[in-house]
Amino acid sequence: MAPTHRAATRAGLFAASLVLVATGCSAAGDEDAANEGAAADGAAAGAADDSSAPADGSGARSDTAAPGPLSFKTETVDGGTFDGAALAGEPVVLWFWAPWCTICRAEAPEVAAIAADFEGEVTFVGVAGLGQTDAMRTFVKETGTDGMQHAIDGDGSVWQSFGVVSQPAFAFVASDGSVETFAGSLPPDDLERAATGLADG
Repeated sequence: MAPTHRAATRAGLFAASLVLVATGCSAAGDEDAANEGAAADGAAAGAADDSSAPADGSGARSDTAAPGPLSFKTETVDGGTFDGAALAGEPVVLWFWAPWCTICRAEAPEVAAIAADFEGEVTFVGVAGLGQTDAMRTFVKETGTDGMQHAIDGDGSVWQSFGVVSQPAFAFVASDGSVETFAGSLPPDDLERAATGLADG
């Protein structure tokens, strides 16, 4: 599934191919979501006041150009530390997911495969929220996404900063720091084209 065609501009790729076909998981499937309900409410409330945030999980798109979008540091699912500042100036795809989200689980193998295809060109990072760390670790193991780093957003602040109010969602961070956020699931071909656009700059 390695990319074979590179479009002339990133803008053209996004305009032509990023069509969202699935909404995010809208409710928790187990006790993990209840334990993190306060974080979810905070993220949703913050995003509701942000004019660039998606209004729902139906595939809304928002564009921002905030400086230092990756300037956050947090624990990773495997017990390490993620420092987004280390990726400044590089193209990055952030994948927002929750361990109980069935849509996230279904798309996870394709996200992992595309991340592997773009290794060395575009960095893929999972941003896990709305769940307990043990459940997140289980999700990563069962979905085969352990080839990616997964940052834990325990208080919802990272989701909020990118205008994410439901999962799954993606944030495409270009090397110049500009951000395009998509709420919902992406078909593999569209995710691949988006990553190609980032790689081509």
